[in-house]
Amino acid sequence: MKLFIPADSAAVSIGANETAAAFEHALADAQIIRTGSRGLYWLEPLVEIEHAGRRIGFGPIEASDVPVLAEQLARGDYESHPAYVGDIDHLLHEQGQRRFTFARCGVIEPADWPAFVAHGGSAGLRAALDNSGQAIVDAVKQSGLRGRGGAGFPTGIKWQTVHDTAAATKYVVCNADEGDSGTYADRMLMEGDPFTLFEGMAIAGVAVGAEHGLIYLRSEYPDAARVLRQALEVARAQGMLGDDVLGSGKAFDIDLRIGAGAYICGEETSLLESLEGKRGLVRFKPPLPAVQGFMGKPTIINNVITLASIPAIMAHGAANYHDLGVNKSRGTLTIQLCGNVARPGLYEMPFGVTLDHLINELGGGSASGRPVRTAQVGGPLGAYVPAAHFATPLGYEEMAEKKAMIGHGGVVVFDDSVDMAQQARFAMEFCDLESCGKCTPCRVGSVRAQEVIDRIRADDEREANIALLRELCDTMINGSLCAHGGMAPFPVLSALNHFSEDFGVREAAAVAR
Repeated sequence: MKLFIPADSAAVSIGANETAAAFEHALADAQIIRTGSRGLYWLEPLVEIEHAGRRIGFGPIEASDVPVLAEQLARGDYESHPAYVGDIDHLLHEQGQRRFTFARCGVIEPADWPAFVAHGGSAGLRAALDNSGQAIVDAVKQSGLRGRGGAGFPTGIKWQTVHDTAAATKYVVCNADEGDSGTYADRMLMEGDPFTLFEGMAIAGVAVGAEHGLIYLRSEYPDAARVLRQALEVARAQGMLGDDVLGSGKAFDIDLRIGAGAYICGEETSLLESLEGKRGLVRFKPPLPAVQGFMGKPTIINNVITLASIPAIMAHGAANYHDLGVNKSRGTLTIQLCGNVARPGLYEMPFGVTLDHLINELGGGSASGRPVRTAQVGGPLGAYVPAAHFATPLGYEEMAEKKAMIGHGGVVVFDDSVDMAQQARFAMEFCDLESCGKCTPCRVGSVRAQEVIDRIRADDEREANIALLRELCDTMINGSLCAHGGMAPFPVLSALNHFSEDFGVREAAAVAR
């Protein structure tokens, strides 16, 4: 009997290791395989057994639940178990998920090279090695892939710039400094299927003529660092990385670098400063990193999910990926649903799914049972989307029309007990704490904004201070050097515009929006 139990850090935090140990004791002859997570976090610790060619899931299964389940498994009578979920692949399909990027996550052991290859791994890199760099870049452009780290910039255009910039040395940098609240897709991928990230980076290197890759990983991810180091050794031993990538004669290798916990280093130019051993401060642009990036050389900088999407595009064709999505948002979005929601988890869905379907149908509504009032989409600098706008399709331009953004795909749910004025203040407090300090609008504006919000909440010249807060937000948006200060006003303005009553504004006296 084969049992699959996640070693994903989130699953481990709620007892997956204890569950695995209990099965080792109860079913001594069973083979226990520690995988990444399927992303069904409301079912963790999730246990899957292999039966008749299918994976049958049970969850959540705590260590105390193991004796009874083990006895039923031994008898072949398991469907009556209260934690029986059934075929997990069927469940994901019923939810409408399309696992392009996360096809192997939770399915295989993270550093098992034969299993990786058996499940389609390395096919994208092999296809890329058979093509010219320009052909690879063209495929990425045709796929419609846009950066999944927040800005949504077309990936192929960025790669084209690096490809066309003449230089003896070029770099591929993976931004794994996943610091947004409510996001964990990067961590899940790195802990559950690291070879896919390496494959995407190697394809990028082949495309633009870079032989060096760097992964900048946030220090708060020690489990991901451990898995990445182990997988890098295996990838080199198997010829995926090194001087002769898969026998092609082309060289590409990857170094892992650990950050020091600064949120601002998720911004690409601050990340480059940190990688070069300097303080993480925002750089002026131009020049763009694609022209002068790491050590002054042309550099591709993409986040984990962007790079991990590339292998499927190369293996299955750009058109296959482009066929999913809506308008200018193509392919799949890895949505991380969390907060006050009944069924939190990672949902890899085609662009165009609505927040209403995601939160109320797939997510089961609020965990508290109270009405959902809002969701913050896109991290701590993302806007609060009111329930009245939940019918908006998740797409870059569609969300922008509602003065919101997708960002890294994090969705944090709040019920009707939330104090939105308090949340607005928190946004500015966060901006203040994590500012690099280089520009005045961000460094000083975030402090002044907290003071103004405090006066509004205390009913101190409320209307005048609301007007002042809006003016201050406008200054930060238009005067900050980077998106940290430029986007911190988004959650504040969205809270003020959609939930003015929490700021003490009566409907009849509401400030013009």
